[in-house]
Formats: sequence, structure tokens, C-alpha cells
Amino acid sequence: MSTATLTTVLFKRGFRNVFIQGIFMLSAKRDLRMVGEAFTLRYIPAREDIDQIGAFEGRGHPQREAIEACPPGHVMVMDARRDATAATGGDILMTRLMVRGVAGIVTDGGLRDSTTIEKLDFPVYCGARSAPLNLVRHHAMDMNLPVGCGGVAVYPGDVMVGDGEGVVVIPAKIADEVAKEAEAQTQFEDWVEMKVKEGRGILGLYPPNAETKAEYEAWKAKRK
Repeated sequence: MSTATLTTVLFKRGFRNVFIQGIFMLSAKRDLRMVGEAFTLRYIPAREDIDQIGAFEGRGHPQREAIEACPPGHVMVMDARRDATAATGGDILMTRLMVRGVAGIVTDGGLRDSTTIEKLDFPVYCGARSAPLNLVRHHAMDMNLPVGCGGVAVYPGDVMVGDGEGVVVIPAKIADEVAKEAEAQTQFEDWVEMKVKEGRGILGLYPPNAETKAEYEAWKAKRK
């Protein structure tokens, strides 16, 4: 199921702001897909008296703690206030998340070591390639609380779905019904695409009129 289909299904339910803007898949493999529940990390602007290189030493730094706390199968979502002028992570942290079984990464900030990250067999989405370390612009504040990423509200446990086009956020309470409808819509649109390739026009086909709906149901019945 594509993010395009999912945004349409969510639109039918009144959700207009579910597609994270201003990010792209940082991967050489554009066929990577991502799905998992959100685990969040929030950044606020850095301050010079606090965000020095020694902040990473020892235990307790929220960014490092979040890397080890994000559960396998979840998607780590970083809120960097759409500021991609500094990194929110690099290749070592992304590799650690991949090895731990995390489903993917989404940040509206930057990522450093991007040429190494893009070679990983791992879905990573970011706002830009950015060499400066996070302490230049970002202060990691807290984890697994509601955040805003790319202008979209993300609550812990929401379902994050990513493909080559981008990332959509599905509210947890309706995720199952959205998935079911999106699957049905995908099957129908695959059939429509087949008909269009055969030379058929879209009027009455997409969206379907009563005759097209009956034709599609008959086609499905024959395939059972």
C-alpha cells in the first residue's frame, strides 16, 4: 500500500495533514518500505553554555538514550523543528538502530555521514544532508512524547508508513481500519491501471460508476 493511497483513505476520514513535508528517503535503494509504531525524540534549540562536546560523555544524554531505548520494530521519529542546518544523527547511530531491529528513521532535521547511511539496507528519511553535529543547532530534550515532525503531529504508537514518495502518519486508533480499506483500494486501483494500459478512458472508470463497480466485482469473483 502506497503512501498516496493511505493519504486518500485518511482524507476520507477527515485527516488532511498526515504526510510529513520536506523530507526524502536517504537510500540508494528506492524500493525500500517502512512500517512501524512511532517512538519519538524531541529537540529544542541548542544553547552555548549547555550544548558542548562533553554533553555526550557518560550516561543520560537524551539522544544516546533514545537510540538504545527505541524498541525493535518501531520507527524512530525526530522532531528537529524543521531545522536541517545541523545533523540529528550520523552513520554510527543509524547503524546501531538498524542492528537493533528498528524499522526505520524519520527526522525533519539533517543527517551527517549521509553517503554512508544511504548504502545501508535500512529506510532513513531526513530533511537534508548536513555535516555539522547536532550540538550546533539542537538540544535533545525528551523521548516518547507527542512531537511535530515536518509539520505533522506524531503521537507515540502512531503507525508510520514510508515508501519512495515519503512518510505518512496513521493515528493508532484507526490504523487497522485504514490498512483494510487501503488494501482494498490498492487492489481496485491495480485493476484500473490494467484497464488504462489496455486503452480504456478514465471517465466512469476512475472514479468508478455503477457499471464499472459491477465489472470489477465480477472480475474479482472469477479470480477466487
